[in-house]
Amino acid sequence: MLGGSPVRPDGPPAWPRADSDVQAALAELAASSAWGLYHGEQVPGLEAELAAFHGVPHAIACASGTVAVEAALRALQVGPGDEVLMAAYDYEPNFLSIHALGAFPVLVDVAPGNWNLDPAALEDAHSPRTKAILCSHLHGGIVPMREVMAFAARRNLKVVEDAAQAARAIVQGQPAGTWGDIGTLSFGGSKLLTAGRGGALLIRDRANFQRAKLVLNRGIQPWAPLSELQAAVLRPQLRKLPECTRRRAENAARLKAAIAAVAPGLVPLENVVGDSEPAYYKLGFRYDAAAFGLPRETFVRAMRGEGIAFDAGFTGLHVGRSPSRLRVGSDLKNATAAHDGCVTLHHSVLLGSADEIQQVADAAAKIHAFRKELA
Repeated sequence: MLGGSPVRPDGPPAWPRADSDVQAALAELAASSAWGLYHGEQVPGLEAELAAFHGVPHAIACASGTVAVEAALRALQVGPGDEVLMAAYDYEPNFLSIHALGAFPVLVDVAPGNWNLDPAALEDAHSPRTKAILCSHLHGGIVPMREVMAFAARRNLKVVEDAAQAARAIVQGQPAGTWGDIGTLSFGGSKLLTAGRGGALLIRDRANFQRAKLVLNRGIQPWAPLSELQAAVLRPQLRKLPECTRRRAENAARLKAAIAAVAPGLVPLENVVGDSEPAYYKLGFRYDAAAFGLPRETFVRAMRGEGIAFDAGFTGLHVGRSPSRLRVGSDLKNATAAHDGCVTLHHSVLLGSADEIQQVADAAAKIHAFRKELA
């Protein structure tokens, strides 16, 4: 922004990365013409592998993570007039999916340490109309699902666990997406497992599985399917996901230590839940503009100018919306702080070398050193 050479002249690493196994899967499918089948081997093969990978009896592939969330809520019989508790800091399409059912979102606060849904805020938000809880693991943070499920059991509520950002995370000893009545995954173009688009439901209970299949099918034909091509590219990625998760976690720890030494006001969000291992689709930070010396928007723009894939976090769901579209179930001071101060790093660099990780810290240090000129 001030001239000169950026830390990463070529910009962030490409995602998805070139993968010979993905290329081989595509070539094999093309050679056999199987890529055009309505009902081929790839989608059921992926569903079986997803179920085995997560230790659940059933998995259903679909067209997107957003479709998966809506289908999960429908399968759990959430409908018009029902309330769904969710974090006030979350992915906007989850909020809109609740409205798509004729149900009503009730916003609860997030935990101060990691800006993920706070189970302690659920009690005040509950009402006789509450039917379900929708919770997402975000930005390398973990929702303490054992506590969420205990609350849900006391109140006879259903739970959808959105693991779109947390494929292969471990939550209190279990894979992310396997605590709730139904878990959901996303295979969008930027996700840890990517097919450009796509999603899946993870289900233990057979009745929920049967209802989800009915939701996602019009007779024998799925209305929001995953294609054979998409399933084919996901299967080799799934096999490599544990090793990629381990590498991202090691590099995230390395980066957190490096950032702490050079960038005051840039504090990593923490996993504050025991017996858990995050998956870093985004590595989240609490950004203190006063401590760093720049507005968040300027900091993000400057990092991107240096070739580092930083972004501002989500817009709080309670910000700029008509009160008629939601109910506030608890004080939202932490969700407001997340709205104002979250920044995230895209995961693609976390598979890189130690030198590439250091470049992120170097860029932050460089921007801090020139904060007065940038301001």
